[in-house]
Amino acid sequence: MMDAGKARNLNVVSNNHGEAPFDSAALDTARRWKRLNLDSARAELYHQRARDNAARYRRNIESYIGTVDVPVGLAGPLRIKGRHGTKDYQVPLATTEAALVASYNRGCQLITAAGGCNARVVDQAVSRTPMFAFTSVVDAERFANFIAEHSAEFKSVVAKITSHGRLISTRAVVEGNHIYLDLRFETGDASGQNMVTFAADAICKTILSRAPIQPEHWFLEANFSGDKKATSKTLGSVRGKRVCADICLPRELVRETLHTMPEHMVDYWVAGALGGVMSGTTGIQGHFANGLTALYLACGQDVACVAESATGMTRLETTAEGDLYASVTLPNIMVGTVGGGTGLPSTKACLDILGLSGPGNSSALAEVCAAIVLAGELSIIGAFCSGDFAMAHRSLSRGEPMSRGQHHD
Repeated sequence: MMDAGKARNLNVVSNNHGEAPFDSAALDTARRWKRLNLDSARAELYHQRARDNAARYRRNIESYIGTVDVPVGLAGPLRIKGRHGTKDYQVPLATTEAALVASYNRGCQLITAAGGCNARVVDQAVSRTPMFAFTSVVDAERFANFIAEHSAEFKSVVAKITSHGRLISTRAVVEGNHIYLDLRFETGDASGQNMVTFAADAICKTILSRAPIQPEHWFLEANFSGDKKATSKTLGSVRGKRVCADICLPRELVRETLHTMPEHMVDYWVAGALGGVMSGTTGIQGHFANGLTALYLACGQDVACVAESATGMTRLETTAEGDLYASVTLPNIMVGTVGGGTGLPSTKACLDILGLSGPGNSSALAEVCAAIVLAGELSIIGAFCSGDFAMAHRSLSRGEPMSRGQHHD
């Protein structure tokens, strides 16, 4: 009989790179690098930390060969008056774009100097939208009626799949001989994409096992949810968390910090809104994607969700006193503080900087998303109005000296 110690060591493989012995999964990685035959690339991607934490990374990726380092900068302090109190945040932003962190940092300091912005999650739901195909609208309607009559039963189906989420609503949309089933879920502190997929699959199979009529075919997701897309459907509703942030900025603070005046910023907002209409943009906003991508990347979120999360509305108005009111509405913030990539070493460190790692923090993270987006909108609009936009990018991306241009005072 084989010695137990030898049996345990069957999957341990030696190597000639000065590394500690590793298991068969690490051997697979070594074989990939051998096929690539690029020692310089291997040194950059499969360094000691990438090897030490390989088991953790492999839970989030297939065919693992290492990690990519992206620079992380801090923007802040950013004062947010959220649902559970006021807090100053230092916001980690991961990006390779020069001038981005500087711009968001300026916006953060402006908001904090004004006493902070309000931020609230006003609605939340993550959807999956299966599709069922029938031979006629008569059969489709019959199937839809069955779903409506039994929709209350589906909540218990979801409860067997997950203890962290629940079914909020079920709506069958008839399109000819097709049914699009709009299933909306709460997902707790997780972003919840996998959770709602598993739950929707269980609901569909329950329906099919009981329905008086069977579809010709069906699909678990048929593009009606807006998953990873900018859609007009979710602009007026929610997918993920619908978050709003707003602030009233004193006139002189706008002039001192952004080197322009509230009226000129409102003029720019009107021009940008009309330009967005002419280009067919979904929503009205300047560059939501910049801040959200940098924050999502730093904090272990699904960066592809920026395709939908960057949909939203920015609004600027002057008050009766001549101050500047600014707001952002983001209906599709897909974030979590548990699961996904939030437990990886560097992403957890960034969540720790925010103080938002772990259960109970997803709504606060969504508030940070809205507030950092507001900071970015104020800063970039101010830069366009003051004439500083090109100069700032030239200076920060090329290292050229700054010389301020014409200001609109």
